[in-house]
Amino acid sequence: MPHPDVALERARLEFARSCLDAMRERTAAKVENDDILAANEADADAVRWQLQRRLASLDDDVAVLCFGRIDEETGDRWYVGRRHIEERDGTPVVVDWRAGVATPFYRATLADPFGLERRRRFVFAGSMGDGRELADVFEEDFSDPDSLTGSGGVPDPLLAELGRARTGQMRDIVATIQAEQDAIIRAPIETCLVVQGGPGTGKTAVGLHRAAFLLYEHRVRLAREGVLVVGPNPVFLRYISQVLPSLGETSATQTTVDGLLSLRFRIAAVDPDPVAAIKGDARLAIVIENGAADAIRVPTDGLTVRFRTRELTIAAADVRALVTDARRRDAPFATQRERFRQMLVRRAYDRYTGGVAIELDENDFGGALLADPASRKAIDGCWRSVSPVALVRSLVTQRALLARAAAGVLSAAEQAMLLRPRAAGDAWTAGDLPLLDEAESFVKGAPRRFGHVVVDEAQDLSPMQLRMLARRAHRHSMTVLGDLAQATGPASPTSWEATLEHLGRPENAQPAELTMGYRLPGAFLALANRLLPIAAPGVAPSRSVRADGDPPDAHELDPDRLVPAIAEHALALSKEFATVAVIATDGRVDELRRAIEDRGVVLAEPGEVSPDRPLVVLPARLAKGLEFDAVIVAEPAEIAVEEPHGARLLFVALTRAVQHLALAHAQPLPEVLAGPETPVGPELLGDADA
Repeated sequence: MPHPDVALERARLEFARSCLDAMRERTAAKVENDDILAANEADADAVRWQLQRRLASLDDDVAVLCFGRIDEETGDRWYVGRRHIEERDGTPVVVDWRAGVATPFYRATLADPFGLERRRRFVFAGSMGDGRELADVFEEDFSDPDSLTGSGGVPDPLLAELGRARTGQMRDIVATIQAEQDAIIRAPIETCLVVQGGPGTGKTAVGLHRAAFLLYEHRVRLAREGVLVVGPNPVFLRYISQVLPSLGETSATQTTVDGLLSLRFRIAAVDPDPVAAIKGDARLAIVIENGAADAIRVPTDGLTVRFRTRELTIAAADVRALVTDARRRDAPFATQRERFRQMLVRRAYDRYTGGVAIELDENDFGGALLADPASRKAIDGCWRSVSPVALVRSLVTQRALLARAAAGVLSAAEQAMLLRPRAAGDAWTAGDLPLLDEAESFVKGAPRRFGHVVVDEAQDLSPMQLRMLARRAHRHSMTVLGDLAQATGPASPTSWEATLEHLGRPENAQPAELTMGYRLPGAFLALANRLLPIAAPGVAPSRSVRADGDPPDAHELDPDRLVPAIAEHALALSKEFATVAVIATDGRVDELRRAIEDRGVVLAEPGEVSPDRPLVVLPARLAKGLEFDAVIVAEPAEIAVEEPHGARLLFVALTRAVQHLALAHAQPLPEVLAGPETPVGPELLGDADA
């Protein structure tokens, strides 16, 4: 039986929608008004622009504007939804989920009701994001423990939403945020939050909702400073692209680490993993600093300059003292160089005047001195100008320079691995970009800083990439999310402590952990967790609130039938599920794609799966962060031995499905996955299991 107040709440939601329509009409009228009161035309344009932005934000086509209600012990009642809606007199009809008054909707428990008497969650026809008609009301009475039911403390309507079909793009979780997630989302902006979260714990969604929350909470500041969201690859960015817009936020910059510099430097080559590991090592920052300092060469017999007809010599010890003084200052290398030149000119001026005041002032003296070609050459020879790009190019192509810069830092073998032919000097790789950024920061100063930086899949970032991102976070205001069990980068730090080290060990660092899985059925997560002692011995397994769903199926096939059977099974699954992925090693992906396409199917690109094109074949390394209704893991043993992090790649592959998981193999399963407790599926489309 539906809740007796369903009709009452339906009327309230219709009223809320009519109020939103009225807000839109009032704002549209102001936009069209030519008589905007302002001091001048520029101010009027600014006001009109703000009104147009507000009108765009009110053009909300989301079916569900309000997803619940909280009744406080004091008698106050609040409806919680995606955005603030008010009556003409300003009385709130729906409060934004990010408002402080909405916090108890996400945090209240029987142990701590946050001052609530009851909480209602609205259940809509279809899924919570697709239906507009209120179908039922789930009520929790905090004075009645029996009303707070559900698996793992998660109410049944939320479990139904968590298990819904995927559309191929990530959707917001604003209606299903749980208490441990909400605590991270609403953490103070001043913190550098480092979040460990296993598969299905919602860390990506939490990071995006945190960005939306901070943009709401610190609107003026972040409108000026901006928010940067960094993902691991373009596939991932396409997958998450609609989350922030669905929450009414379009101002955040979303990119990859490579994307921060890719408009200036084209990636034209790929480093082998051992080379990428060296380039990602934090020691390269020392090599770059030493390479820049190689531009400083003090002549052993001192520095001689000429003013008019008089030669002035400054002893080598004095020049070195000036260099030391300039280098001691906390400033970019180019600024230190300019400071050195100024001090050198002053020393030459004092030498010329002998300490006696003359009509020629120091500025005119310096201008004349530097206008003399021989003097300028001598001064520049002491401390040459450094181009950051030329510096990195020289370090990777000039053996002698690299040997001087890396002496005592890198071994001879490591130096040899970094070198490439001079003709390939500008054939930049992804590993070169953090080096270029490091050089630019060291020589010219830090790049633009954002008010907050959200970094997802941070476990794969190298120390040099972490330094690159830390430079872009004002006051180290960051949210860093990842799962050490899924770290597969060639230079990935082994702990979050090491990650913080490369972020500059900020004083505002705060660890956090997401322990409860909401996306994966418990059986899928339990199977994947068997890999943790091998893949990430120090990582505690996460738990799932979802006891629903079928167990994973393991299908053993004859080698010559493996690929055709996978193709047939994938086609069958695509008729049942909205999104289906086949995950394999890089070397097997093309074969599987051809087998499916030969059956007349147009495959989707990774990150662009949709109900119209439900099937995708992708390598395990690109599956990280994505989710699908059904997944076939092809030949798990092959994935498990991929270098250098096969066990972690297999862990990733096994944790992408939310409804159906199959393991198809001709080789024996990895020992840790095999055993009597491993579920074995029925015959795979008529092929007898071997």
